[in-house]
Amino acid sequence: MTSAIPTVPTTPAESTSQPAITIVVVPRERFSYSQQSLDSIYQYTNMPFELVYVDGGSPRSVQHYLRGAATERDFTLVRTDHFLAPNQARNLGLGQVETDYVLFIDNDVHVSYGWLEKLWECAQATDAAVVCPLTCIGKPLHQKVHLAGGEARIFTELKRNKACRRVHEKHYFVNCAVAEIQDQLQRRACEFAEFHCMLVKRSVFNQLGPLDEKLLSTREHIDFCLDVGQSGGRIYCEPDSVVTYVPDILYRWSDLAFFMLRWSDEWEIKSLKHFRQKWNLDQGKYFKKRYQRLGHRRHHAFLRPLVRKLTFGRMIPWLEKFVIGLERRLNRLITGRYMRLYGEGFEIRGEQVMSKVPSSV
Repeated sequence: MTSAIPTVPTTPAESTSQPAITIVVVPRERFSYSQQSLDSIYQYTNMPFELVYVDGGSPRSVQHYLRGAATERDFTLVRTDHFLAPNQARNLGLGQVETDYVLFIDNDVHVSYGWLEKLWECAQATDAAVVCPLTCIGKPLHQKVHLAGGEARIFTELKRNKACRRVHEKHYFVNCAVAEIQDQLQRRACEFAEFHCMLVKRSVFNQLGPLDEKLLSTREHIDFCLDVGQSGGRIYCEPDSVVTYVPDILYRWSDLAFFMLRWSDEWEIKSLKHFRQKWNLDQGKYFKKRYQRLGHRRHHAFLRPLVRKLTFGRMIPWLEKFVIGLERRLNRLITGRYMRLYGEGFEIRGEQVMSKVPSSV
């Protein structure tokens, strides 16, 4: 059973022991929650850690904040002047890690007291290659489940006398209220975690190599966890560690530009095609469903809220359909411009601009 989440902030304990974990923070889909997320890490973590912050093309205000925070808090800041696909950002951060464990966390995640300690305790007790927390979603914080571990595996199905390779994916307790299922939450082995927050043995990458940068926007967590499972690594969910992914309706252009590329139709299609080819999977409902939902994140995050704001809350289906069509054209223009400037995400390694901000002058 997961313990209650303390709400009283504490000051991180002083310790002279060598950190065993490096936290790597990367952009997920927006920049406007960067400060709140980083503040929560320093406020609610009581064990020693190193921190690497990967800043992929944030707006000037966030860039300025991160440079100041890196100096004040003595962490490594790696910046590019263009947007990054998530696995590309994680690999940049991973290149700075020297500790035995790396903790990947997105820049829109709010942690709770004791989160890292509980993940560490689980990793030590189980010798897991990967440990994830109870990941909640939205505000109020830490109240609605987004992921409590899950199932992900490749299986063979006989259909019309033909053997078809399919992927099975299931999230545990998705969208349940934490208070209603708290007595069912316990440390358990599972088959996948998500990169919202994921503790990984660094030695895993010595065996598997870096994360696959051809997965530009989706299925990267399933791909990685399938690799871990095939290599004999164990994956656990530790629900006594609680974090929350905090999405938002997007009105800032600096957020919107990144979000539209991050969840662009082109990036998602390329990711799905690569994932399918890499694992030799047949089309099936799993992929058809995702192709049918192309763009739904963009439409949910800003387009439909904007249309309903302009129509004073009324739902006008024909207008929404018309605006979605215009948005898809705009999305292709934005993605095309990025590709002309920077190429595919996995091809621009040599053009990265990396800088470490010194902790003292």
